[in-house]
Amino acid sequence: MTIKISKKIKGYSVEKPNDKAAQVSTVLAPVAAAPEPPMAEVIQMHEKVERPDTLIGATYKIKSPLFEHALYVTINDIVLNQGTPHESRRPFEIFINSKNMDHFQWIVALTRIMSAVFRKGGDVTFIVEELKAVFDPRGGYFKAGGVYMPSIVAELGAVVEQHLKTIGLIHDPELSPEQRALIAEKRAAYEQGAKKKADVSADARQGEISAGLAGAGAASSTREPAPSANTFPPGATLCHKCNVAATILMDGCATCLNCGYSKCG
Repeated sequence: MTIKISKKIKGYSVEKPNDKAAQVSTVLAPVAAAPEPPMAEVIQMHEKVERPDTLIGATYKIKSPLFEHALYVTINDIVLNQGTPHESRRPFEIFINSKNMDHFQWIVALTRIMSAVFRKGGDVTFIVEELKAVFDPRGGYFKAGGVYMPSIVAELGAVVEQHLKTIGLIHDPELSPEQRALIAEKRAAYEQGAKKKADVSADARQGEISAGLAGAGAASSTREPAPSANTFPPGATLCHKCNVAATILMDGCATCLNCGYSKCG
């Protein structure tokens, strides 16, 4: 190839193949020295996530007066991004088993729909409120602890809520120190008033009993025991917020001794 030189030559040098390769390496060196940091692949729950061979979970027992036999609810969870800072535990499937086969159809249908919702991903906590809002036309019942359940489906929602709290998807709002102090003050005042009424009633009964038949043991046995710290007063009514029979009436204001709800604000 012929190259025409139109300017005066002031100097020259002989170019070697090794020099050209060195120039290319110096140009590419800064690019290779600063590689992009690897991005962690965070896996979110979606319906295409395959079920592993082994899942972790828990089984809850529901004993309702509406059923002759107990219900056993098993919720299995899948662990996403295991061993990384993004590790999370999400519900994957649910099973309900019982000796009672009268409600087998709707139990199977409900478990399949709930499992599909769990696998779909996203915020699945809404299912708790949907289940707890189901009411039985025959009436509800009180479970252990004085908690009112409007239906067996509502108690199933309470079980799901308990499980979601365990794995960290639902956080139970704690009462503030002011609310706890108010509840303790209301409870102490109510118990003191109930004790005074019991003493007055016991004294009145003791006065009506003749001296020959009445004794110290009979007088003490007529007193009503004060409510313990682990239970709510016998006269407490159902709270519309937490569904616990812990609402007392003091000074014309209904106050719940369990969650602190009051109609007076």
